[in-house]
Formats: sequence, C-alpha cells, structure tokens
Amino acid sequence: MTLQRNIWTIVLLSLFGLLFIYPLVWLVSASFKPNNEVFSTIGLIPSTFIWDSYMKGWIGIGKNSFSTFFTNTFIMVVPVVVLTALSSTIVAYGFARFNFPLKKLLFALMMSTLMLPDAVIMIPRYILFKNFGWLNTYLPFYVPALLAVHAFFVYLLIQFFRGIPRDLDEAAVIDGCGSFTILTKVLLPLAKPALFSVCIFQFIWTWNEFFNALIYINSVSKFTVALGLRMVLDNEGAVQWNQVMAMSVLTILPCIIVFFIAQKYFVDGISTTGLKG
Repeated sequence: MTLQRNIWTIVLLSLFGLLFIYPLVWLVSASFKPNNEVFSTIGLIPSTFIWDSYMKGWIGIGKNSFSTFFTNTFIMVVPVVVLTALSSTIVAYGFARFNFPLKKLLFALMMSTLMLPDAVIMIPRYILFKNFGWLNTYLPFYVPALLAVHAFFVYLLIQFFRGIPRDLDEAAVIDGCGSFTILTKVLLPLAKPALFSVCIFQFIWTWNEFFNALIYINSVSKFTVALGLRMVLDNEGAVQWNQVMAMSVLTILPCIIVFFIAQKYFVDGISTTGLKG
C-alpha cells in the first residue's frame, strides 16, 4: 500500500512538474520557430527549424549588440551581489552577537522597511541620486548594496547567526580571537549556506531588474539585458519574435546556472534559517 501511494505521489508530482516547466520548454521551442508560427500554436515542434535566430538576435540594435548588454549586466550584478553579502553579513553579525543602545528599536525600524512599498520611496530616492550626480551610472545599485539596505538579507543572516552556539565564540575568545576574527574564522565558514542564499537571491533579483534600471540608466550603451530586450521590441516595426525568444533563453540561462550550481547551499540556508514558509 505504501509503495503504491509513493508511485502515485511521484506520478502526480511529475505531472505538475511538466505543467510548470512547459512555458520554459515552449520558450526554447519558439526560438527555433518561424516568426509567423510563434503565437499561432502552442505546440513544441516547429514546422520548420530556424537555426539563425540566436545569431541574428545577438546583433541587437544599431551599434549595441547583446554582448554589450550582457557585459553591462555582469558589471552591475556582480559588485551588487558581493557588496550585499559583505554589508549584510556585518550588520547581521552586529545584531546577532552584540548588545548596544537602541538595539531593539533599530532592529524594529529595519524590519519595518520590509513593509514599505517601493513606490513610496521611488521619487525621493530618484531626487537624491540625481542631486548626487549618480544618474546614468550603476552607483544607485552599488551604494545601497554597500549600505545593507536589504532588510530581508540581514534578517536571514541574523537568524542563521543566532542558530550558531555562542560557545564557539567563547572558545575563540579564549584562543585570543577578536570580534573580527571570530566573524571571519568561526562564523563565516559555518554561514556558507546562508551566504549562498543571499547571493542567489540578489543575483536573480538584480539580473532581472528592469524598473530601477530604466529610471537610472539613460544611455543605450549602458543598458542591461532586460532593457536591451525591451529596446528590441520598441525599435522594430515588425518584431522578430523568434529572435526575441532566443535572446530571452540566453537571458535566463545565467540565473538557472547559478541556481543549480549553488542549489545544495541554497536549500540548506533556507531550511536552517527557518524561512521555509
């Protein structure tokens, strides 16, 4: 009876998995279809395979190919991920291991920012960055990451640090370690799953960033892939959808690769911090 139930469970989960993965498979299939066939059928097998959609789509618009867009995206994303992990770790370490005046109030204020709609601070933030002269640069992404503005990541790391016994800190103090050494030599090696979770979330969110990138970046030569894809749609009289689908496939590949490379650490980090939902 148990075996039969397990078989039915596997079958149902497989069917649901196929249902959810179908749009991704269709996206790959559409990149090989003739342009007039992309939206005329939901079938996966093209009547005629178009093999040059990736090559033609990569050319982009004007002087800016998708080589430029991908390079710009990595230039924006990688520093943001590194700075977020660094700043969030330091702030989380302070909240998790130290007592200081107004600690509870500051923690409450930090957590309250999670409930603040982004639309509320959009205009003041734009005016601030404009006065700093940061428009059309990646500083509006770098500086907030350096200042640990993402309370979700700070909270995730706080929860993880709180789960590490303080006995390890005390043993390190007996061995002559200071606060910084305890963080780098004791806590960080144990916090690898949580750090990977932070990096994966931030990588995917920043890679897919469209609205803020559209506001702060004006030059086409500095566009990310999200803006590049949109520009292709805006500048074509007759949209070559198979080429757009081809570039969409390439756009999501880095996120998929990063996730599956760090999947083990991601699952461990989420389960350990108690953010399973």
